[in-house]
Order: sequence, then structure tokens, then C-alpha cells
Amino acid sequence: MSPNTAGSSTGKDKLITDEEEVLQAVILADSFNKRFKPLTTHKPRCLLPICNAPLLDWTFESLALAGVQEIFVICRSHAELVKTAIKNSKWSKPSAGLKIVPIVTAKETFTPGDAMRDIYTHGIITSDFVLVTGDLVSNIRIGDVVREHKERRKTDKDAIMTMVVKQSGVNHRTRSRGDSAVFVIDPETSKCLHYEAVTGYPPKKYASIPREILNEHSEVEIRNDLIDCSIDICSVEVPSLFQDNFDYGDVRRDFVHGVLTSDLLMKSIYCYIAKEGYAARVRDTRSYDSISKDILSRWTFPLVPDDNHPGGHSYEHLRGNKYIAKDNSVILSRTCKIGNNTLIGSKSQIADNAQVIASVLGQRCIVGAGSVVRNSYLFDGAVIGPNCVVEHSIIGSGVHIKECTRVERGCLIADGVVVGPQAKLAPFSRLSKRRQDSDEDDEEFEDAEEQHEEEEDEENEGEDSDDEDEIDSELEDVEANQDPEALAKLGPGTNAIIWPPPAVDEDEDVDELEHPDNQRLMRIGDNASDLILSDPGSVTSSESESDSDDDDDDEHFYDSNPASSTTSLPLSTPSNLVAQADSAVISEFQQEVKQSLDRAFAEGHSVDNAAVELKTLRMASNVSLRLVREAVIAAIVSRIKIKAGGGMPQRQEIASMVARWGGLIDKIGGVDPVETVEILQEYCASSDRLPLFGQILAALYQDDIVDEDDIRAWHGNSKSQGQGVKPTSLQDNYNKCWVTGSHMIKQFDEQDSDEESEEDSDDGSESRDPAVKNPVTKELPPISANSSEEDSCEESEEEENESNSDEDDSE
Repeated sequence: MSPNTAGSSTGKDKLITDEEEVLQAVILADSFNKRFKPLTTHKPRCLLPICNAPLLDWTFESLALAGVQEIFVICRSHAELVKTAIKNSKWSKPSAGLKIVPIVTAKETFTPGDAMRDIYTHGIITSDFVLVTGDLVSNIRIGDVVREHKERRKTDKDAIMTMVVKQSGVNHRTRSRGDSAVFVIDPETSKCLHYEAVTGYPPKKYASIPREILNEHSEVEIRNDLIDCSIDICSVEVPSLFQDNFDYGDVRRDFVHGVLTSDLLMKSIYCYIAKEGYAARVRDTRSYDSISKDILSRWTFPLVPDDNHPGGHSYEHLRGNKYIAKDNSVILSRTCKIGNNTLIGSKSQIADNAQVIASVLGQRCIVGAGSVVRNSYLFDGAVIGPNCVVEHSIIGSGVHIKECTRVERGCLIADGVVVGPQAKLAPFSRLSKRRQDSDEDDEEFEDAEEQHEEEEDEENEGEDSDDEDEIDSELEDVEANQDPEALAKLGPGTNAIIWPPPAVDEDEDVDELEHPDNQRLMRIGDNASDLILSDPGSVTSSESESDSDDDDDDEHFYDSNPASSTTSLPLSTPSNLVAQADSAVISEFQQEVKQSLDRAFAEGHSVDNAAVELKTLRMASNVSLRLVREAVIAAIVSRIKIKAGGGMPQRQEIASMVARWGGLIDKIGGVDPVETVEILQEYCASSDRLPLFGQILAALYQDDIVDEDDIRAWHGNSKSQGQGVKPTSLQDNYNKCWVTGSHMIKQFDEQDSDEESEEDSDDGSESRDPAVKNPVTKELPPISANSSEEDSCEESEEEENESNSDEDDSE
């Protein structure tokens, strides 16, 4: 590596601009943690399927989309499985346009830092490169980040890394609750001045920022709202810095933090805040669930199941984000029910009255009659027997869950396990096969793959042997501590062993990130409601409420009788699936919009940011704009506090709320003020806000959200009087709103008449100030069961007072 001297800088600049370098990428295939155990006992995490394609293929697809040409896959655990998967994938073909080189590291590689030191030893990096992990799902144009990094290197030779991050809300589902960070950034240059890792539990309330940073920079951004995409653009110096500093284990917490706090290295690290695109890493089972749902919701477009599926499968995309294999091999009973955000692989079967909701089924999966699979993930060949329930769990390949078995939330069941019949798994159970059963299956696999093994050299066989020794040792420890009573609950035909829950000895020094309490924030199905989390960056009460609301909504919608007319529609044709999904799409969309607005109000979002999120939700669900406007108006009106006695305090409360949030009504994608008044009438007529209708309408008029012509147009519509409104009990309330509108229109007419009179009387005199629209300064009559003469008298007195005031002004 040549030194950065002034004499050589010109030549380097010329090299960067004139010579087209091959864009290289390094994938760290190992996860270096055990968050997916026992699913990863016999295979690496990067080969686990997500939406029926291995995670590693999603990473390859993401890099290919970004223009990467050469990829080095750094692997240690199950290296031969990784190499075989690459060899058998479409990426090994010359037409793929990618050169993929698997590199097996030493068995002493236990951290990402060890892997980076191995990269330095191999000497494979020749230019700036992209560093990612083998569990990345992204559609970000990394090429743009690379170009920005190289341009920056021309002016800052010490810039060694650019980290890709993305802004998110506190409760964004791909934002890790247990592993986040504080970034201190120079807003002008995007230079990262300080990095501090933040764990979710115990909650962290303060960040320690060096005083010199604040002294040297007049303006800094301190941000805890960024999702780390785990995409880094690195210079060739980065591996050597790991080599020179053997205490660097983690890329973020050790390397980035160490470089930024070192007085000797004098290197710079920058952030690229991606404003478009999607990027997330499957760090744990919770993020596995979140990213799966993001893929099904098409946030990762063009990487979606029905187009550019990394596994090469072909799916038909139906309304409600349902994906059914296109090869006509899927068998769906006429009385089964397929919920939204669901993917069903080829040759799978769903029996009578079974329900599959917000879940992914691999190929050749079977769901028995009357069973329910909700928010769960079944790998290839999984079989769910009749009358079973599987909730928020991950089920491995070839698993057989026998009849009348219940799998509670958070369970991980490894490949080939048999459970039941009539078993009940406790929440967050982890099961794998006994060793003798695993050995038999391994022998069958070895026979089938014998010809591939013969091609491997002795060194690779030795590495495989090391992996097997580690696995056997771990399984032996687990088997030695089995509870016979707990095993008996798994059913008479089980071949499973139960993995113990994570625990920490008091004398043991454990990384706080991997502490069992913190890991609870990163596992599927766990809301950690019993942990005290006061850090708003980790969890909030509103999030817990939204979680429970989701569950309640799911139960209300999905626990309907599967044999009813709604659920017994034939599912053999897409048209019937579409018809069945319409009401479900609307219900789910309304729930998501409600949660989005709740967050916006609770966290004080700007109107523009709230509008962007609502537009995104609408596009993802493909619903009408009126539904969004209904939700916005309902959210605003429902939050107006009813003041005792009404009068001026009530008007001020309404004006304040409309001034803060009224603009959102027209920023959600279209302006239709007449529809706005219609929706306001509809909401007030069916709620306790009926007496406030007139004052809210006046406030909307005052803030230019509706104008006089809009109110007149609404008033002239027959529906505004309650005609044809159902139920008929609401017609009375509709009419009361219409009467209030009549008062406003009367005021408009009187004001127009007064202005004409003033113009006539002042003809030839000095011009007066232009008239300001004034109806909202008058207290509109409150709506009551009977029309009030007192209201009319008060209105007349106010008009008379105003008239006298005008005469005084004239004098």
C-alpha cells in the first residue's frame, strides 16, 4: 500500500477518473452469534430461506442490482455448504455477470474483525470495496454511494469508510430495539464525528460526546433515528487497520468507534443518509419477521416475489399482497382462508377450513384441516397436522407437527423435528432433533452427495470435521440436561430435544448486546412488556398499545368461522381471492393508518413527514384517497378536547388543533374540500363531536382549507340533509349539521350584502381596508336536539354590535 504523499496524489486522482475499476464486494457470511439457534445448528444463517430464497441469494441480488462485479464470500462455519450453494446457484453461471469467490477463513475466526484480518492476509482487495453481511436485503443504488466516496477521497485522503444509514421513526419495524446507535454528524460534510452503540436493555438515557467535538464544530447533528444498513464503502486501508489493531472485533462498536476516538490514526469516516430505497439486515428472528413482511409489502421493489425473485421461483401477485406459486401445483381447499401478506410455495396444500395469515410457506408444505398458521414461517416440506395452531414462529424444513398441537409465539423448531400429537409448546421454545436421528439423516444426505465429497481436498474435509465436532459437543451438552416432564409434553412420537433458555451466570462477563434480557428485544413474538424500558428509542407505551391493537384486530378478523359464506369462497381462481380480500385490505390499511397518525401526534411529527408516510401506506395498499382523508379527519377531530361551557375556550381549542394539523388534510395526495366537509359531517354525525361541527367547519374556513364555494357546494348536495343515509338514526344528526351550514351560508350572504352597501356609501371617498372574511369571529350556534331561539338572538345581537363598531370606525 503506497503512502499518501503530495507527489503521488495527482497520479492517484488520474487513476480514479481515467481507469474503470472493477467494483468489488466482500460478504461476511458468518453471523458470529447464536440468535437463530437451533435453526443454524446444521447450516449457516446466510442459507436460511426468507420468502423462499436463501438469504445469501438476496444479498447477491442486492449487490448485482448495485453494479458490483466481483464478490468475495468470507465463510468459516459450514463453509462447504456455502460453497456448494454458490456452485449450484444461478450466480455461478457465466451469464450472471458476477464473479463470486468463496474464501474459507481459519477456524480461529470468531469475530468480524478476525474475518477482516483474514482478508488482509489473502491480499484480495485491490481498490475501494463494498463490505456487507450475508443476511442483507437491499435495493439501494450502492453505485451512487461508491461514486460519492471516491469523489470525497480526492479532497480527503484520510476518508477510509462511508457508512450507509437510513432515517426511521422510533417504532419502525426494521429498527432494532436491542441494537441501535447514536451518530454525531457534521451536517455540512456528512462526516461522522462520534459513534456510540446503544443497547435496548438496560435502557440508555444519555450519550457521552467528547467536548472537543462541540468546541471544534459550530453545528452538529446528534441522531438516534438512523437505521444502520450494514453497507460500508471501504478503502483498501481498512483491512490493514484491522490487522494493526487486534482488539478490533466488531466493525461498528470496535473499529468505527476506535477510529473516531483515536488520536493516532487520524482517519475519517462518513455517513451516507439514504433518502430512497430499502436496506435492512436480518440480525435476529425479530428482524427476520419484519423484513419478510417488508418484502411481501413490496418495499424492496424490484426485488419482490413475483419479479426478480432471488430463488428463481415464479409467483402470482394478488390483491392484499398474496403470492401463489404460478405452476398450478398449489392445492387450496374451497373452504380454506388465505390472509393478506402471505406467500405459498409450489406443491403446497391447504386443507378444508385451514387459515394461513401473514405467513410464508415453502415448497411442499401441508396445512391440515382446521389448522391456523398466523405470522409464521414454514420452510420446505413442513407439515402441520389437523386442528393445530402455529403463532409467530419459525418452522424448519421437514418438520412434522401432528394433530391438535399448539405452537405458541416465538418458537424455533429446527429441521426434521416431530412434535405431537396433542402437544403444547411453551412460548419461545427451541427444539431440535436428537443426535441419533440427525446422524441417520446426515448419512442419507452424504450418500446422495457422495460424488461432490470426492471432489473436495483433505483440508476442506478437516474443516468439516471441526464443524461437526463443535455441533456434536453443543448437542451433547443440550441432551445431557433434558427435563423428562417437559419432553413428555411434546407428544409420544417426538424426536425432539428442548434447548434451555438463555441464562447468564452472575460471575460471567457477558457482552451487554448478547445479554438475554437485551436479546428478548430481538426475538420474534416477544414484546418484552415485562421489561422496564424507559428509553423512548427502545420502546414506548404507544408501541405496546399498537402491538395489542394489532393482536386484537387479527383475532377479530381472523377468528371468524372458516366455514361461513365469507371464508368458503372457492380459492382456485385469482378473481375469488381478490373478492375475498377487499374488506381485509381496507381493514388492515385503516389499522396501519391509525397507528401512523397516532405516532405522528404522539411524537410531534411535521405535517410533511406525516403526509409522506400516509402516501406510502396508501400506495402500498392501493386504496382510495378518501379512506386516507377519512382517517386524517377522524384523527384530528377526535383529539379536540371538549371544553366545559364551550364558548371562547372551545373555539381556541379547535383553532389550535386545526392550525397544527389541518394542513395534513390536503397534503395526503389530493385536494377535495367538498369531500372534506362531507367526511367531517359524517364523522361528527356519528360521534360525540356533533355539537362541534359548526365551529370546526368555521376553523377550516378560517385556515383556507375550505372556502365559501365549497361549503355552498356541500350544502346543496341532498346527502348533506341526511337523505339516503344509513342507518336512518343518523339522518337527524346529518340534518342538524346541514342546519348549521345554513347559518354559515346566511352569514356569507349578509356579509356580501354589507360589503355592497359599504361600497355604495363610500363611493368617491377614501378607500377602506379590504374586507377580511369574518364569519368565524361569530360564535356559531351549537347544535342541540331542538332549534334554539336564544342562539338566533345572540347571533343578531353580535351582528348589531359589529354594525355599531363599524359606524364608530367610520366616525
